[in-house]
Amino acid sequence: MSAIANITESQVLDALRKVMDPELGKDLVTLGMIKNVKVDGTKVRFSLILTTMACPLKKELETNAVNAVKAIPGVTDVAIETGAQVPQAKQMPDKQPIPGVKNTIAVASGKGGVGKSTVSVNLALALAKTGAKVGILDTDIYGPSLPLMMGLHEPMDATPQEKLIPHEKYGMKLVSVGFMLDEETPLIWRGPLVMQLIKQFLMSVEYGELDYLVIDLPPGTGDVQLTLVQTIPLTGAVIVTTPQDVALIDARRAIKMFQEVKVPVLGIIENMSYFVCPHCNEKSEIFSKGGGEKTSERYNVPFLGKIPLDMEIREGGDEGVPIVEKSPDSEHSKAFREIAGVVASKISVVDLT
Repeated sequence: MSAIANITESQVLDALRKVMDPELGKDLVTLGMIKNVKVDGTKVRFSLILTTMACPLKKELETNAVNAVKAIPGVTDVAIETGAQVPQAKQMPDKQPIPGVKNTIAVASGKGGVGKSTVSVNLALALAKTGAKVGILDTDIYGPSLPLMMGLHEPMDATPQEKLIPHEKYGMKLVSVGFMLDEETPLIWRGPLVMQLIKQFLMSVEYGELDYLVIDLPPGTGDVQLTLVQTIPLTGAVIVTTPQDVALIDARRAIKMFQEVKVPVLGIIENMSYFVCPHCNEKSEIFSKGGGEKTSERYNVPFLGKIPLDMEIREGGDEGVPIVEKSPDSEHSKAFREIAGVVASKISVVDLT
């Protein structure tokens, strides 16, 4: 019998064990990313299962995997099928996970006015565009902005078991106290009632099966943040800032808070980073320069990227059509998609590094 006819699945797996994931420092087989190996004579087929279709290393891993199998003597054809399966975050014995939700991403800022809700909505939508199942929880009890930014103002329904049913738009599940109140009705509650409502939003909502729940936090480090970190196992936090010093000082407080409660800080996003004049294309750094990157270096957390100050982003939020949905091919949408890819990639390695 010829050597060609003796190609085995074991040979294929041995070859793929030589292909390393640069982020994790482990091979694809050990990481469980290789599935459905099939050998038909001199032809080999297999699946590469990534942790997100937005993986920035997708092409590199595909090429290296195919080349490794082609190097097996006798192999004449290699077919690879790439898919994605978002991993479940590691559970913590002292905290209760949200049923059906694999990963929770807290989007925080030290102060208001930095565009945190705009970033939350577009980050969530960019993750959803990769094929992931995504929800958004707006926990800004006193100033909810999700209804306006998503163009929804109807109240949420409830199941016979009195669990809230999220709204759905752009393929995402949406929860906010803004769906429970008239637009002009203020919520005048003390801390204990706020904490009770946050717990209800975490544990008494029919989220279904979600890969990511993006949690838009209010500014600061108060009752909502404390309730969140004490109630559920947060996968990680994203800090939103602008480049000027007053925003960065408060962003540093948010970073330190999450570090003290052992929540991984996935990185910093610098919003309103610069403005490009639509008439002359001159770039102006209105709110200073480089503050987000310097803060990331100082606190040893990743810098996830920059979002420009642009009228179209603001208009999208006011109209209920976020920029990632309104202008998916724009440079601004590209920035959000790239950041979403990095966030998804970092989530996939949180418990492995």
